[in-house]
Amino acid sequence: MRRIIDSHAHLVQYIAGTGAGGELRSIGNGMAIYANGQIVRMIPEQFHGDSVSPEQILEVMDQNGVEKAVLLQGNFYGFQNYYTAEAVKKYPDRFVGAGSYDPFSRDRDGIRKYLFEELGFRIEKFEVSTGSGLMAVHPDLKMDGEVMEEACDYAQEHGHVFTIDIGKCGSASWQVEELRTLILHHPNLKFVVCHLLAPSRKDEEKLRWGLERLRLPNVWFDLASVVHNCRPDEYPFPQAQNFVRIARDLVGADRLLFGTDIPSALKEEEYERYVNYLEEIQDFTEEEKDLIFYKNADYVYFGDDKKGE
Repeated sequence: MRRIIDSHAHLVQYIAGTGAGGELRSIGNGMAIYANGQIVRMIPEQFHGDSVSPEQILEVMDQNGVEKAVLLQGNFYGFQNYYTAEAVKKYPDRFVGAGSYDPFSRDRDGIRKYLFEELGFRIEKFEVSTGSGLMAVHPDLKMDGEVMEEACDYAQEHGHVFTIDIGKCGSASWQVEELRTLILHHPNLKFVVCHLLAPSRKDEEKLRWGLERLRLPNVWFDLASVVHNCRPDEYPFPQAQNFVRIARDLVGADRLLFGTDIPSALKEEEYERYVNYLEEIQDFTEEEKDLIFYKNADYVYFGDDKKGE
């Protein structure tokens, strides 16, 4: 049986997000409303409410043979630092967690002391997107600017993993060249770029360019939401498969991490299909699939220097 790590999952104790539309708060049954009046479904109906617990994530994982998961967070649901830390403490063999913070916070140092020294996070997650990330509330942020440089300095000094979502392909937050500069300034820091750079089905050339610019020895890419961003794309998602194939060819199978973006991913598809569409890519070897599904994430996030071997 294939060993699997989901490298991109989320817990939700409360819907407490912040985005371009202002604060995001629950209105019941998995729905939420922004301050500008926009209403969105945040939690799939299968979770029966306005939260997603560790036990609910584990149930889905167990149903699909997923051994471990990386718990990330961001502004979309609202930071869930303490809840995530408690989940990792309760299920240390199943979860590893990332801490998130706003690097513009006045008490940035105090926040980092609590997250990374007291709660013990060793992964830092930054969502920079214009819709529900840092650029939703800090629209002039530069990826290679002073604030992000300092954040990376801190992460590198402490031996952390730096996971970053730069938003949808072509958006103002999609600062590939600036991210490349940031990475080159921090050669001893592991970077994971989320969503394979978030290309839509029309963005193949931009994807190729972005992957080529970020083909660096300390960079990996997770595959969460590739299916979502390639819509419309019927199962087994040939457009998403094509993008994963392009990534394999340009950066290598040893740079790709399986991930789903659960729970939001389950608003559209069953979890099983996110596993199977990768299994069904015909020209990937079993060794390449083992790297993507398990060994790469085990090395990057769980600290196995032998890549699971």
